Formats: sequence, C-alpha cells, structure tokens
Amino acid sequence: ELIFFTDDDVIVPRNWVEKLVSWFENEDVSGVGGPNFAPVDESTMWQQVIDVAFCSTIFTAGTNYGKVGKKDLDEVNQLPGVNCAYRRSVLEEIGGFDEGAIGAEDVMLDHRIRMTGKKLWTDRTAIMWHRRRDLSRVKKQIRNYGLVRTLASHQYPELRAPTHTAVAFFPPIVIAAFGFFFWGLANGGLAWPDFWDIRLSTVPMGLPRLGVHTLPTLILLYNLLAWYGSWKGNSPSKTKKTIFLSSIATYTLHWNYGMGVLTGWIRILRGDSGLQIDDRNR
Repeated sequence: ELIFFTDDDVIVPRNWVEKLVSWFENEDVSGVGGPNFAPVDESTMWQQVIDVAFCSTIFTAGTNYGKVGKKDLDEVNQLPGVNCAYRRSVLEEIGGFDEGAIGAEDVMLDHRIRMTGKKLWTDRTAIMWHRRRDLSRVKKQIRNYGLVRTLASHQYPELRAPTHTAVAFFPPIVIAAFGFFFWGLANGGLAWPDFWDIRLSTVPMGLPRLGVHTLPTLILLYNLLAWYGSWKGNSPSKTKKTIFLSSIATYTLHWNYGMGVLTGWIRILRGDSGLQIDDRNR
C-alpha cells in the first residue's frame, strides 16, 4: 500500500518507517517525508560545512535540505527523494515518474501529484541521516541540480521560481564585479601604496573609486548574510568553525548552481533540452 524512497548513502533510523507510516491513517496524506542532515560523527569537516550551508535560512532556503516544519506535520510542495513515502495508489494514478527523468524526477513527481489536488506533508521528527559530498565533489552535483531543475521547469512552467532563476545571475554578477574592480584599480580608484587611505581628497568620488569599493563591499555583505543564514539554520553540524567556513561552501553552491541554470537555458534555446541527466557514469 505504501512505497518508500531513500538513497544508498544514508543511515536509516530504526523508527523511520514507523514514523512515516503513522501519518497515512489520515486520508488527506498522499505522501510524507522529513528533513535530512549529515551524520555529524561520520562526516568530514567540509561535509559538515556543506550541511550547514545547505540548511541556511537565507541563501539556500529554497532547497529541501534540512527544511523543518513548524508543526508536527506541515504541508509542503515537495518531498526530499532521500526521505519520503507515498501511497501506491497515488503513484499508480499519475503513472509514476516521468519517463527518462533522472536528477529532477522527484520534483516533477511531486508537482504532478499536487496538480491532482492531493497533498504532501513533512514530519519534522522523521530525520534521515544523509552523507554529504566533499567540497570538490559537491560542485558537480550542484551544477547538475541547476541544470535538471531548469529542464524540469521548461517541461512544467509551474515549477519556475524567482529564487532558482535569480541564482543564474550570480556568476555574471561575480565576473562583472571583479571586472569593475580591476578597471577601477587601473584608473586610479585606489591610493597606492597607501591603499588604506580612502579620503575623498586622496581618491575623488567617481566610477574608478566605485569600482574598487564595490567588490569588497559585496564580499562583506555576502559573507555576513551567509553566516547569519547558517547560524539560523537547523544543521546539527553547526559550530563556530563550520558557520565561519559556510560562506565558502555557499559561494561554491551558488556559482555552480547558477552555471547549471545557464547551461540549461542554453540547451533550451538551442532546442536541445532533452531528458534530465545526473552526474554519475552509468
């Protein structure tokens, strides 16, 4: 009657099935899941840092990583594929996963379930311990997520979200900020060698000065927001060190997700959106 989904890189709690099964006594529950966190004692430092970044309440708030409901059972738009269960009848009614879809198959499945008027829920206590990838490997994973989410949104326009689209502009903004910075340096926007002298009498207000000051200002604001979001997040891996380093992981996630979205847009413009792919050799 029920079908459960998880991954091969998890530590399954003993009461996981029991927790999810109990909610199906309510006929309004078509599917239910829960949050997933990195197992603290079995994760490297950078895996913990990535978990902290994933669970940020600001920069990665649109993801399912570490999303914890406010009540025992909260309605949600999407369930994490690593931690969810559905009524078999619901999956049979919609015809299962989209044929050939790998990478965003859970996103599209949940969307199609909700389009029939059925509801999905999350149990804040049904935690799955999900191992994260290291920083070097997570880049490819996240870039692929950006790509497949874009392709899925092309197939189902209702999946488009401003937060996902906005990340596509992150790489161009970073490149533009660095370009503006070096242009400002080359045109007298910084006193040298007394670079700390920022008096207007030394460096007049103008585009060169603005170019030099824009980049460090953006970096400072970005780090402050990343640290605050990580501090407010739900990751059990939160420490002063992992929160401090989380801005590096957040930057890595934003850059690679953005590049994935841009790649998806290019494929769509070329008329070659194709099927979803994942980042593994099969």
